Amino acid sequence: MPLMRGIAALVLMMAALLAGCAQGVMASGAGAAGQGGETRVIEEYRLGVADKVRVSVFGETALTGEFTVGGNGKVSLPLIGETQASGLTIAEFQTEVADALRNGFIREPRVSAEVLTYRPFYILGEVNTPGEYPYTNSLTVLNAVATAGGFTYRADNRRVFIKRADADGEEEFPLTTTTRVAPGDTIRIRERLF
Repeated sequence: MPLMRGIAALVLMMAALLAGCAQGVMASGAGAAGQGGETRVIEEYRLGVADKVRVSVFGETALTGEFTVGGNGKVSLPLIGETQASGLTIAEFQTEVADALRNGFIREPRVSAEVLTYRPFYILGEVNTPGEYPYTNSLTVLNAVATAGGFTYRADNRRVFIKRADADGEEEFPLTTTTRVAPGDTIRIRERLF
C-alpha cells in the first residue's frame, strides 16, 4: 500500500510539472517563432481559387448551398450569377453577396458564409512523402511535416522556407512548434549541411 501511494504521489508531481511547462510555453506567446525573434504573421484569411464555401441566405433555401471559387476568382450563385470571392475575407464576401441580392432581388437579405474546404498546402524537400495535402485550421510546419511522413535523415530541422501563394519568393523562418502554415503555402525543408 505505501508503494501505491508513492507511485500516485509521483504521478501527481509529474502531472503538475508538465502542466507548469505547458503554461510556460503558452505564456511565451502563441505564434512567436522563438529562435532569433522572427515571427510568421498570418493575416485574416482571404478566399482563393479552389476554396469551397457554404453560403446561407436566411429564408431562401433555393439560394443556400455549397460553392467553389472558380479559376477566375468568382463564385457562381443562383439568381445573382458570378460574384467576386478571391482576395476577399469571408466577411467581405458576405457583404458582396448581400449587396448583390439587395440590388433588385431581396429587400433585406441576411447572408452568412463559411469556408468548408481551404486550398491545399504543398511540402517538398527533405520529407519522406513530399506533395500536396489538405489544409486544416491552425496547421503548423511540424504538423505539415508529420502529414508528409516526417523528416528524412538529411533534413535541417531548425529552419524552414515558406512561399505564400500570393508571393514571388520564399521566406526563411525558424522551425518551431508555433511556425504557422496558411492555405496555399509551399513549404520547403532543406538538407542540413552537417
